[in-house]
Amino acid sequence: MSALPHDLYCDEIIGRTDALRAAIKDADLDATVPTCPDWTLRDLAVHVGRAHRWAGEIVRTRATEAVPHERVPDSTPEGDDPAVLDAWLADGAAKTVEALRAAGPDQEVWSWGWERSTGFWARRMAHETIVHQADAALTAKTGYEVAPELAADTIEEWLEIVAFMQAAGIKEVAGPVGTGRSIHLHATDVPGAEWLIEFAEDGFTWRRAHEKATVALRGPLTDVMLVFNRRLAPDSDRVEVLGDAELLDFWLERAAFG
Repeated sequence: MSALPHDLYCDEIIGRTDALRAAIKDADLDATVPTCPDWTLRDLAVHVGRAHRWAGEIVRTRATEAVPHERVPDSTPEGDDPAVLDAWLADGAAKTVEALRAAGPDQEVWSWGWERSTGFWARRMAHETIVHQADAALTAKTGYEVAPELAADTIEEWLEIVAFMQAAGIKEVAGPVGTGRSIHLHATDVPGAEWLIEFAEDGFTWRRAHEKATVALRGPLTDVMLVFNRRLAPDSDRVEVLGDAELLDFWLERAAFG
């Protein structure tokens, strides 16, 4: 089940899309996104809009199998006019959230993940937009903030994704690390926002805990989340890495998908 209320995820999809639109409004849409160097700002915006529409189509049609991207209506903005792109982003988010709210969180639909429900897609699209809004903010050099409960849930959803990918045999993450090693994530500004990732030969486990680890990543919760999602470098002066920094680097590299 989703960790936070369905309506909160829906609100976040709209709010984060609006923030992304504001970040790129007066920016150079041909600028390279440093955290996604194969993309321009325009590519980033189109990716987010397409993701929204794809998830929305799955929910709207109560799909029982993957929906081919070419069957998703209005999946590309017409022309290069920034105003058209802006309206297209807003419309896609609104229609997806409309479908999610109408369905509620418990409707069974296809997903690529561990939970086949509309709630999965509300959570996934909220965090997709949270992270990509960070990409836009970093590129356009605008401000970026996330509510603590959402930043924490972004971390936990990513841990669930990585665990699912490893269990499904899509990518090996933990095996090469070795048994008995661990990573501690410690948000210094939010009580209780701490996680311990422990490695074994056949996988990894994670839990909220304050314990000594092989390496610790400390800093404000939003910055810890951004490092964990490879949107902020672990050697940034906004965070502190204590212990085996190579283990953290290894995790960040191996846990990246796509």
